Amino acid sequence: MSTAVASPAPAPSAVSTRRVALIGNPNTGKTTLFNALSGARAKTSNFPGTTTAVRTGRAEATNGRRAFEVLDLPGVYDLDLDLPESRIAATVLDGSRGTTPDAVVAIVDACNLPRNLVLVGQLLTRGVRVALALNMADLAQKRGIAIDVTGLAAALGVPVVPIVARTGQGLPALRQVVDELPEARLPSPGTPPPPPGADMTAWADAVATAVTKETAPAGRHDRRTERVDAFLTHPVYGLLAFALTMGALFWVLFALATVPMDLIEATFAQLGTLVERVLPPGPVRDLVSQGIVGGIAGTVVFLPQICLLFFLITLLEDTGYLARAAFVMDRWLSRFGLPGHAFVPLLTSHACALPGIMSTRLIPDQRDRLATILVAPFMSCSARLPVYVLLTTLLFADRPAAAGLAFAGCYLLGALAALFTAKIFGSTILKGRARPMILELPSYKMPSLRNALLTARDQALAFLSTAGTVIVAICIVMWWLSAYPKVDPPPQAVELRAAAEAPGVDPARAETLAAEAAGLEARASQAGSFAGRIGHFVAPVFEPLGFDWQLTVGVLTSFLAREVFVSTMSVLAAGQPETDVTDGVVASMRAMTRDDGRPVFAPATAASALVFFVLAMQCLPTLTVTRRETGTVKYAALQLGYMSTLAWVAAFLLHQGLRAAGVA
Repeated sequence: MSTAVASPAPAPSAVSTRRVALIGNPNTGKTTLFNALSGARAKTSNFPGTTTAVRTGRAEATNGRRAFEVLDLPGVYDLDLDLPESRIAATVLDGSRGTTPDAVVAIVDACNLPRNLVLVGQLLTRGVRVALALNMADLAQKRGIAIDVTGLAAALGVPVVPIVARTGQGLPALRQVVDELPEARLPSPGTPPPPPGADMTAWADAVATAVTKETAPAGRHDRRTERVDAFLTHPVYGLLAFALTMGALFWVLFALATVPMDLIEATFAQLGTLVERVLPPGPVRDLVSQGIVGGIAGTVVFLPQICLLFFLITLLEDTGYLARAAFVMDRWLSRFGLPGHAFVPLLTSHACALPGIMSTRLIPDQRDRLATILVAPFMSCSARLPVYVLLTTLLFADRPAAAGLAFAGCYLLGALAALFTAKIFGSTILKGRARPMILELPSYKMPSLRNALLTARDQALAFLSTAGTVIVAICIVMWWLSAYPKVDPPPQAVELRAAAEAPGVDPARAETLAAEAAGLEARASQAGSFAGRIGHFVAPVFEPLGFDWQLTVGVLTSFLAREVFVSTMSVLAAGQPETDVTDGVVASMRAMTRDDGRPVFAPATAASALVFFVLAMQCLPTLTVTRRETGTVKYAALQLGYMSTLAWVAAFLLHQGLRAAGVA
């Protein structure tokens, strides 16, 4: 396909910045083009309505003469529909949200030209200056679809540029067209669209038929796609395929991330050793080596798995598979009183519940929207990942398959809790039936490794920015709480220390006595610290779950941010004589002991803690967003009370059941 452009006017005067709006149907690669043009890293999704706000980026013209402010509008099918995404796009185009765009780029799927031209016709009737980006040109060619680009440009009266947004093909030509579009002399459309308000479908079909030619046997690709879809969207086989896909994904997380995790642990261990060698003994050295270095190590060590998870999910999303998963899950959602529209917010909540809850604005029914908001925090967000990784690794050391299965089980448990909670709410406080969802299945495509790598990088940077701010601050506070006030050593420790230092004692015996004394002193110091006092005060609430005062402190701090749990436990572990910072995060926590000498993370306790973190509402920002989106504090209070109670009861039943079965 060649590029068809309008002839430019005489060279215009330089302009500092121009506004260019990107618009198109869902699944046309609009946000991928936005990323490629502006260098921004907006999230790409195959679900209509995911982008509910206008993203803004900055791009340069091909000749470097001026800059563009690029606006990524929500994916829409029709500008006149009474939907949030349609209203947002329409207000941007008519200037209600600021200056009217100087140019509009309509992204069109070359494989679905008739449907996409309906939106283009609406743009033409609004009088905006449009350039058409004919995306997925490579896919259309493989399917035997030949589009007369020159004829299409003449029919519409706008420049047409074939592109492949995923690879960057055609982007230089598109930049040039956009740069020249505001001053270009555009011809009148050869096939003008009907007036506003008229049916655009017959016009779009006629234009597409006139410029499209099938160069391969018709239906060959469609039949292959239909066979694949018949399997992936089958009520039984599709659900099985989804379960196997997710299980394989989680197995990969544990099988491939071991090496980089070991390297990170070794790096921080060496850093902690270096700090202890360089700094003189005292509070400053303890703060840096145990509080800051140890605390950050306890979180950053799980960075490889977080990056790998988002990398793999992005690949699956780019292929078009997750839309099939949405179709399969829609059947299940409707049975539990959730609308099909809830799949997008629930899927988004796996990254973070905050955007997931905010994206429920797209759900038209108020009852359905409230139900989705209330259950969205059950979805296992990225903040839970370090906790899941730690506890599953402690439970299944050197058994990646079992750890991966348990990891997948955490996601499944959260999803099931969300479904059954929605069912309960649907028959009590939110009575009613969910509305059905209409979902378009995108075409299958080769995923973009670049897009997946950039997504993983951005998630890593976001995670590290949290580690560099909130987690560091909490680590410092936790170290201070666990180190002060200073308490006198217990009498038994004084006696052991005196016996070790008595004249004539065997050196080996003296070393053993000194080690016992150090252990008693360390335990007394932690128990008498502010953290120890708080933990002992609240511990009776969590004692039935198998938690000691140290785990209780970890749970309390995690209400600020779930991932802080690992850092808190790392700081507490650093204060125990049984642990060594050079052993690594997981090893040091495995060596943690209670006041009576039993392991802190015994199997039954680790399993109980894992279930608790899957189900508990431990995120103050989520409660704040729930309050804002619902307009009342009662739903946020309901979330906190219901989820915390459910988490406690489930963890209690699991712990007591495992103990009854003989698991310590």
